[in-house]
Order: sequence, then structure tokens, then C-alpha cells
Amino acid sequence: MAEGKLSKVEKIKEDSRYLRGTVAEELQKDTDHFSEADYQILKFHGMYQQDDRDVRVRKDKVYSFMIRTKLPGGRLTAEQYLAHDDLATQYGNSTLRITTRQGFQLHGIVKGDLKQTLRELNESMVTTLGACGDVVRNTVCCPAPTADRAQSQIQAFAQRISDHMLPHSKAYYETWINGEKIYDSEEGEGKEIEPIYGKFYLPRKFKMGIAYPGDNCIDIYTQDVGLVAIMDGETLLGFNVLVGGGLGMTHNKADTFPRLADPMGYITPDQVIDVITEIVRTQRDHGDRTNRKHARLKYLIHEWGLERFKAEVERRVGYQFQPVAPMPPFELDLHLGWHDQGDGHWYLGISVENGRVQDVGNYRLKSGIRAVLEQFHCNMRLTTSHDILLTDIHPDQKASVEATLRHYGIKREHELSNIQLYSMACPAMPTCGLAIAEAERALPGVIDKLEVEIERLGLQDEKLAVRMTGCPNGCARPYVADVGFVGRSLNMYTVFVGGKMNGTRLNQIYKDLVHLDVLVDTVLPLFIYFKASRLPSEDFGDFCSRIGIEALQQYASRDKVIAIPAD
Repeated sequence: MAEGKLSKVEKIKEDSRYLRGTVAEELQKDTDHFSEADYQILKFHGMYQQDDRDVRVRKDKVYSFMIRTKLPGGRLTAEQYLAHDDLATQYGNSTLRITTRQGFQLHGIVKGDLKQTLRELNESMVTTLGACGDVVRNTVCCPAPTADRAQSQIQAFAQRISDHMLPHSKAYYETWINGEKIYDSEEGEGKEIEPIYGKFYLPRKFKMGIAYPGDNCIDIYTQDVGLVAIMDGETLLGFNVLVGGGLGMTHNKADTFPRLADPMGYITPDQVIDVITEIVRTQRDHGDRTNRKHARLKYLIHEWGLERFKAEVERRVGYQFQPVAPMPPFELDLHLGWHDQGDGHWYLGISVENGRVQDVGNYRLKSGIRAVLEQFHCNMRLTTSHDILLTDIHPDQKASVEATLRHYGIKREHELSNIQLYSMACPAMPTCGLAIAEAERALPGVIDKLEVEIERLGLQDEKLAVRMTGCPNGCARPYVADVGFVGRSLNMYTVFVGGKMNGTRLNQIYKDLVHLDVLVDTVLPLFIYFKASRLPSEDFGDFCSRIGIEALQQYASRDKVIAIPAD
């Protein structure tokens, strides 16, 4: 464990009696929120205490809770989705938010409805345990349903890893499900309650993902631990292990930064559980517990160096890793549109703007998805681009499914611009306590303006990833996008450019403190420059990286870029 005074959260975890705190006692009180200490413990149970920042009055706050479900690989049955939908309507704000880690968030739950909401989720075989907090979060993987045997094995690994990494403490079930007090019996002499996490759990959140070869739909290099499948045809041979990714940072803190993971070695499928366990334990034992802004695995690897970290994990598992195996180049596949599953059924990928499943005017996504699942009994998977895959659809049902979607005003991917398909935003205001600027509510307007300018330039066929977050933590992964807008203060953003669509290169700061109203005007000169000076087949992110930030800034400062050049 890092030397120095432990952070306040570390002390709360130590005193929590393995994630109990006084949550059960506070549930019985006639209050609308929990104490600060219990609020920190609630995260491990899969929820955040929030308040509506739009209606704050003096020091009074209107509290509610966000509940996040844990769905390994984004898989859920029709019945499980309908349970989410029912609970969002009955107890929440009538919307569902797809996360960038293939789960759902229910917003607007009040304290008195928490227990019933969690009970009903668990009755549908869905847990929230470990969806938040300083543990291994939801394990993501390529969600595409195919008859490929190796793909099925990859998705099975996501479930296996998730099960293995769940906290062992019974506090969650004791508090929310059956109410039975079983803590005393857990403390038998010499018994280790949390063999992976220990009494303090991890220094910070921990993210794992599994990538199908050549498809980086999960942004594998942004994970604390990434496993890239190595295959021979449809035979899964093993995995390349990547370590040390993570995108969170803090403005004006040079010792915090986004980082892409490093390839560490190759392992066989039977070695996966042992290896990831010891990677997590190494972070548990040596991660920074004095400064939460510096507590992710990426900082340990940055300070130790990859070779020292690798040697420590090898010492713990008792064998050396094989050299990293060759991998095909990565591409980003959104998995939208119709696809043959190879088992006699089809799946349909539907784009969901910023992951918000809701009914707004003629666009009735929430009602439409429910109607399809109830009528056709198909299943669902979620993507890390917060889109929906409707799966297991019989060929004879395809036309009827499309007709149902049209009836509810749900557009197909070919009816949307590329820039909208590849855009992402975090929830930010009004509920996220970390947000310092808008994101989900602001990005659609920015995209609308940008669509007009991109079409005027004749660049509408370009694949462009534009991502916005309300703070520098980077939940929508803005630091690997072609264009990233990162909240700096109220209505002000830092503009990043030059990432790579396939998630293998970080972007760089282009301009700081840009007002929301002029974000499009700020990046428009770069698209003009791109059109005039790109190399054949060069995409926008590669162009910005090749030209360099200083040259881009110099070009944008020239008067001639105000007018769009004629074709």
C-alpha cells in the first residue's frame, strides 16, 4: 500500500464492516438522503446519491438516486429489459440511460423506493452489486451475437470474469434482498471475507474488457485490463493482455492524464482468471490510497514501468507470460443495422442518441423498443457506444420489426448522419455531482450545427467521432475521439482533436476555455483545412495528428478560413 495519510474514503471503507456502514439503519430513517460515509458505501451497492442541480435553492437540495445495473457483455433477455423499463416508469424519471459500459442507469429513484427497486431487479436475475465503487466494474466485451464458437467463448469469459470479481461480502443481499443479518457468521477465525479485494477494497474503480480480434468496439486500450482474443479460425487460442488504460484526468493537474493500455503478454484461456486476479491484487496492494485523483492502475504502471509491473504479476502467478501475439489492425464497428447471426436468426443494431431511452414527441424510442420485445419476444444486447442490439429475430419477422420501429418514429442507421452515429455524451447536468458543464443536453445542438457545416463541405460521408463530457473524468471517452469537448467550467470546454477512430491514439488539446456557443465555429476551420489538404483516404483524426496542433492553430487563425472554399 502506498505510504502516507490515507484518504477520507479509505477510512470509510475500512470502517464499513465490509460495505455495510450504517446503510440499513439509515434506510429506516424518515430522511431523503444518506450520510456522507454511507453515500460512499452505496456506490459499491450500485447506486449514486444525487441532487437536481437545476432546482437547488440556497443550501437545500432535492435528492434522488441513480441505480446502475451490471450486465456482463451487455446481455439481457426481453424479460430483464422489460423489468428495467417497468422500474424506470414506476420509480424513476421514465427514462433509461445506456452506459458506456453496457449497463443501464435508472435515474430519479427516491430513497423510499430503493429497496423495492433493487429487489425487483434481483428477482429478474439482474444485480447492481459492483456496478459502481472501488471494485472491478461491469466487464465489457464485443456484444455482437454470432454462431462463431470463439465469439461465444469470449462472451462467456465476460460473465465468468464478472462473477469471479464480485465482492464476497454478503452486505448487499443482507441490506437489500432478504434482510437477514449474517455479518457475524462471516467473521470466523482466520476466514478471509474478501480474498481478492481485502478490507480496503481497491484504491479506485477498475475496468476490464474483452475485444474480438480486429474489432475495437469496446475501446480496449482505455481499460485497466484488456484481453484481446487471439484466434485460429473459430478456435480461441488465448489472449493478449493489455494493462494500464484509463481516461480520467483533472484540469491543471499535470500528474493526472489519460493513458492508453500497454500490451503486457500473451496467456492461454485457462490462465485468464489467475492472471487478472493477481493484476487486481497488485493494484490493491500498491495503488495510491492517499490521493484518489492518482489512484488508478495507470498511475502505478506509469511510475513503476511496465516491466516491473509485469515481473510482479508473474511472480504472483508463478509463471512468465508468452510474448504478445500478432493481432489484426483494429477497426470500430458500431454493429448497427441488420446482421445475420449465423444460427438462423438476425440482429438489428439501433442507434440511441447519447444512450437515452425515452419518448420525446414523435420519437418514442422507449415505447417502440418495448413494443418490439413484447410482440416478437427477441432479446437484447447493449454496446459501449450506448446503442441497442435487438437479437434472435426470425427472418420472417424482419419486415414487421421495421414497421413497428417506423410507427414509433425510430430511425434506422442509414437515416442518420455519420457524425450523429459516432457521437457520444455523458449524462452530466443536472444530476451528476462531478459535472461542471453540460454534455448530454448540449451535444445534440452542437451536432445539429456541425451536421450542416459538414454537409456544406461535402464531408458527410466521413466517419467522425465527436464526444462530449461535462467534466475531465472522460466517461464518454472523449480523449480518443476525432473531436473531444471536455467541460472546463459553466458553458466552457477544452477542445481536443486528433484521436483515432479505432481507439489506438489519444488526441491533444487544440484550444482551451471555448464557450458552448462557438464550439462549432472553433473546429470548423479544421474541417476546411482537412478538405483542402488531406492525403488520399486520410481520415480527420489522422490528418490532425499528421499536421500537428501548432500548424492547425496557425491555419485556423488565418482570415481566409472564414469562407468555405467552393468545390
